[in-house]
Amino acid sequence: MAVDEPGSGASVMVTAGGEVSELAVTTGPLDQRDAEALEHDLLAPPADAGLLTYVSAWIARVRSGDSGVLPVLVGLVVIVILFQTQSSVFLSAGNLANLLEQGAPFVMLGMAEVFVLLLGEIDLSIGYSGAVGAAVTVILAYPPINFGWALAIAAGLATTAGIGFLQGQLITRLRLPSFVVTLAGLLFWEGFLIWLINNQSPSNGGSIRILDPVLHNIIYGTISPAVGWIAMAVGVAIFGVLTARRDQRRRASGLIAPPIGFTLLKVAGMAAAGIVLVVVCNINRGVHGGFAIRGVPWVVPIVLGFVVAWTFLLNRTRFGRYIYAIGGNSEAARRAGINVRRIRLQAFTLAGLTAAAGMIIYASRLGSMSSDVDGGQIVLYAVAAAVIGGASLFGGRGKMVHALLGGIVIATIYNGMGLLDFSAAVQYMVTALVLLAAVTVDALSRRGRVA
Repeated sequence: MAVDEPGSGASVMVTAGGEVSELAVTTGPLDQRDAEALEHDLLAPPADAGLLTYVSAWIARVRSGDSGVLPVLVGLVVIVILFQTQSSVFLSAGNLANLLEQGAPFVMLGMAEVFVLLLGEIDLSIGYSGAVGAAVTVILAYPPINFGWALAIAAGLATTAGIGFLQGQLITRLRLPSFVVTLAGLLFWEGFLIWLINNQSPSNGGSIRILDPVLHNIIYGTISPAVGWIAMAVGVAIFGVLTARRDQRRRASGLIAPPIGFTLLKVAGMAAAGIVLVVVCNINRGVHGGFAIRGVPWVVPIVLGFVVAWTFLLNRTRFGRYIYAIGGNSEAARRAGINVRRIRLQAFTLAGLTAAAGMIIYASRLGSMSSDVDGGQIVLYAVAAAVIGGASLFGGRGKMVHALLGGIVIATIYNGMGLLDFSAAVQYMVTALVLLAAVTVDALSRRGRVA
């Protein structure tokens, strides 16, 4: 799909099997969700349809191949039931909180991959380039430098964003395949990470501990139960207001919008999920340092903040519309006047920044940054998280919420097999089969839409 915005209007070009045709022209700004709705007009209900009609139209879209996140949600439920039947502690409060902490790096790195997967590209280096950013953060917050956690984190994020910018320049200016450039980056930044940590701390066996309490508490710190309830209520209220305003704006523009009943169901579902999260995390999960471990881990609002921010960026900004357009048909986007090279470069830069955030969280969980981090395995989990969640390897389709769901699936499998004491070999094989199943669903649904 390509979107062009000459002046105050916007034209949308939808690609199907390589063909490009102008679908509609509007007199106001058009966001990505508007464009997606226009693509499905043949299967969409009328604007004044009731809840049952809207649900019937949704079922028709699922049958046509547009299954959305339904397969991953069903798969997640099946996986959870399977592990709970095999281990009664799987759904315990302590294990679920641990699962959220385990899944946070996978979600962040999956979001980093979404930026480039939307373009039909891939970044194989984010495991090690993100680790370099995390190492810079830990080193700057470690004696004798002691920059403080804020400056240290900013420097780490900037470092990996710069790496993404550099690799993006090689890909866009020299027109090199992203697979080759980022594979070379994987090897180079692995070596650089080893040199950096060994040079900075030669007597610590290739590892630098995290001494800053703020960096340590990214994973192990918790929000007080009362603040958790307030934050959840405010978040659900904001979601409800924004959803209602978006639907109202779409109706005013003559576009398809869900009926009010469907919107209320979404808000109720969000509220139910928030209540379950807070209730589970507020249960006493043990004692550490003489204090009860209760409350939502700090990493949860941090990750959700990134999800919301990047979702807004993709759905509500010109950059987001252009990145979907390029992923749908790069040549059509170029002819529409989009600076394809600049958008690609920005996407790789944002992927680097997000990867650094993910690896800082990973370092917080380990309590240190080590030169023997397996960045190759980590990047495969990142791609798996994005694809399992619903992002397409073929470009043009994917959302940040897909990385969130996929990261939870990966963490659930990882956590459940750990509880059942599966060997590393079995864990790798099971994860590979889940990824293969996700790619198969993606390919089959894509084939169904093209047909």
